[in-house]
Amino acid sequence: QLVESGGGSVEAGGSLKLSCAASGYDFRGCDMSWSRQAQGKERELVSTISSDGTKKYADSAKGRFTISQDNAKETLYLQMTSLKIEDTGVYVCAADCGPQYKYWGQGTQVAVSS
Repeated sequence: QLVESGGGSVEAGGSLKLSCAASGYDFRGCDMSWSRQAQGKERELVSTISSDGTKKYADSAKGRFTISQDNAKETLYLQMTSLKIEDTGVYVCAADCGPQYKYWGQGTQVAVSS
């Protein structure tokens, strides 16, 4: 089970830190990711962290967002700074634990206003 939290409303230029609590499965060998979906738009992969710790970011997130995990890999984070209006959307964390083992959370809403 993946449960996101930390979303909310913030003014442009502000910061938010999203959390994704993982339970019920050993996620240590999984690749984890954050995606977002804005209303009327396709889902966008924002950032990933592989099981070996390699981090990747969408161009839109580079330099502003940081993905991380706690040592036990029970919680995934996304620190977002210098937020822009176009960052608005539902942020969903996901775990890719193999071909037949993929998990998604329900998402947390982020709303950035001017």
